[in-house]
Amino acid sequence: MSIIKVKTGGITADAITDALIADDVVGTEHLTANEVDTTALGADAVTGAQLADDAVSDEHLDVTSITGQTAETSIADGDTILIHDASASALRKMTKANFVSGIGGANTPRISVDKTGSSQSISATSWTKVTLNTERVDSDNAFTSNTFTVPSGKGGDYYMSAFAMVTDLGGTSDYATLRLANSGNSATYNSTAVAGNSGYGWVSMAISCIRTLSAGDTVSLYVYSSEAISVNEDNANLTVIKLI
Repeated sequence: MSIIKVKTGGITADAITDALIADDVVGTEHLTANEVDTTALGADAVTGAQLADDAVSDEHLDVTSITGQTAETSIADGDTILIHDASASALRKMTKANFVSGIGGANTPRISVDKTGSSQSISATSWTKVTLNTERVDSDNAFTSNTFTVPSGKGGDYYMSAFAMVTDLGGTSDYATLRLANSGNSATYNSTAVAGNSGYGWVSMAISCIRTLSAGDTVSLYVYSSEAISVNEDNANLTVIKLI
């Protein structure tokens, strides 16, 4: 059989149709870049099987991927939220219940401790740490030896409050002071003072503040008086709560 040579210039446009091409004879080496355009692809022709993992990144996504979805006005505990797990560099899903449990709301550590049992003597003109011997709340076991210590990893803003009732002051020029300070009384968080003779046989003092504390910082309750007094039994309290 003789071979007929046909020059490409002798073939008119679209002269070679699909009927003249055997199946599977046109490989990728016969296609130039951009040879297949979007008009040659049927709807849904490119499926997940044709996409390599991690091949679709954010530049290929339109904002309507999110904004175009049906809006919700409430969320159930079992609904899932998409998050990025930084430790694994991967996307993860989390239920609303687990997501909420991991943010805010816990306010820990927190303590509330009282002085109970007997009065405590306060010497004149010296700061005395108040003995607080009954723990009502101690979420992180952070209170010991009359001192609260911020646990590791729990630095932040703390609300602190204290109350103490002391025996009456002898004269109008005498005074007593209640102080929130570190365990060595070298850093003062807040203090308040009362002066004069109340005439009731006792004087009450209260104090509160918000301060930023770091891990290892301590909080204790101190009393100072210009004369010898005592902190009344069952009438002193310290509360410390982490806000954020």
